[in-house]
Amino acid sequence: MKNPFVYCIVLTALFSVTFAVAAERPNVILIMGDDIGFSDLGCFGSEIETPNLDRLAEGGLRFSQFYNMAKCNPTRSSMWTGMYYGNKQCTLLGQEMQRAGYRTMMTGKEHYDGWIPKEARLPAGYDRSFYYPLISSYFLPSSGKFENTFHLDGKPLSADQIEAERKPLFKTDFVTDYALRFLDEAATKDDQPFFLYVAYNAAHYPLQARPEDIARYRGKYRKGWDKIREERFERIKELGLIGQDVKLSPPEGNINRFRGHAKDNLEIRTKIPLYRPWDSLSDKEQDELDLEMAVFAAMVHCMDRNIGRVMDRLEKHGLAENTLVMYLSDNGSCPYDSNRNFDLLPGPRDSYRTLCAAWANAGNTPFRYFKQYGHEGGGHTHFIARWPEVIAARGGITPQPAHLVDIMPTLLELARANMSRYRFHGQSLSPIFQGKKRVQSDYILSGLEKFRMFRQGDWKLVRVNGEAWELYDLSVDPTELNNVALEHPERLERMIEAYTLAKDSMKNESNLAHE
Repeated sequence: MKNPFVYCIVLTALFSVTFAVAAERPNVILIMGDDIGFSDLGCFGSEIETPNLDRLAEGGLRFSQFYNMAKCNPTRSSMWTGMYYGNKQCTLLGQEMQRAGYRTMMTGKEHYDGWIPKEARLPAGYDRSFYYPLISSYFLPSSGKFENTFHLDGKPLSADQIEAERKPLFKTDFVTDYALRFLDEAATKDDQPFFLYVAYNAAHYPLQARPEDIARYRGKYRKGWDKIREERFERIKELGLIGQDVKLSPPEGNINRFRGHAKDNLEIRTKIPLYRPWDSLSDKEQDELDLEMAVFAAMVHCMDRNIGRVMDRLEKHGLAENTLVMYLSDNGSCPYDSNRNFDLLPGPRDSYRTLCAAWANAGNTPFRYFKQYGHEGGGHTHFIARWPEVIAARGGITPQPAHLVDIMPTLLELARANMSRYRFHGQSLSPIFQGKKRVQSDYILSGLEKFRMFRQGDWKLVRVNGEAWELYDLSVDPTELNNVALEHPERLERMIEAYTLAKDSMKNESNLAHE
């Protein structure tokens, strides 16, 4: 098996090519959504209105095969280090961008795996930061059980100390307020490029949104999840994100067979993880489920509106042309029952409701399964990159496979860091940005260990809850309908062996080649 670290050599070779195109080091804005499925954006087939993300896509590049680690904290840990796994000697992206001379800024959610070194965590590596570590209410102050602890540049901040442009306080909005404040400060530093990371909580549960945003979507989901999946599937094909001969995966639910149920409200809870044909539901159920999805759509729409605020401010400062803007999600849509207080419908501050499996399944159209799974619905999500000075394929789509471990080597290359200092599992996206074909990585990894995915070329190894490995040929079966493990036993064994070797080699690795 090839050594993934050879790509440091490739990065160095590509260095001069990239900067022949862009004379100056670009500014970078990296934006992450939370628990938003492949088809939950308008430019990826959704009926949810996302005009600002659509505008980024129209002026940039969409990746039709982009992967993450299928869950919040592994995704962020891998993105920060360029490693699928690492150890406590790893260094993080913010630190290294700062070391390369960038002004570094971050707003939003933090979430780390245990192997991320504590001394490298926020606020380390950032000149300005506004962040919080826990999930709770979007509206503040909250009466919820778990209240967020906010930090401004490392110092605790209470809800009444948050400076926001709009009341009542809503997390997606005030996370953006701080991003704009930091962006304004960076715009005055003419001699210093900046790196801004905006980590939205949306659309992670609890399902909460401003009433006017919910009203925008109320009633649009009465047609049901079956029709929504069919319509999204057709739009995805029309957009060219998948081939015309691709088949839609069957509707799925029953995800709680691996998780169990909370002990209260069993009559309600047993329905949440199931798929049921929409026409089999009562009018009351349909109305409540229309509201559930309307709130989710409102959260995505609100995030998009705030991304528009960031882009407008960037343009106001005259910085858009040489700024690389990237948007991605941390994993596919989330179907898990974490509901509290069934007496309150989703939407307002005191409610605490989650998306049901059937709507999450629609979010992951056309793929199978959900967040945490190695199947495509878990770790295969959208990725958009816009960089007017370099990305010439306006509104283009690339089918080249990529993974968020590629982000750190990409940005450090663009920052003109000393690439010989690092060892990454990823490789630079620069050739793809320039419309070239990139040497494909030896493998791509995603999913939790019992739900692991291991991809080599178009062949994919995956399992469910530690059960027998499945094998798929994504070149002819991108929605994983035909497990060919029995038809290709030799390839199956070779890939299991390759995965085992890769896993063993990663246990004690750091992303630093030397100090």
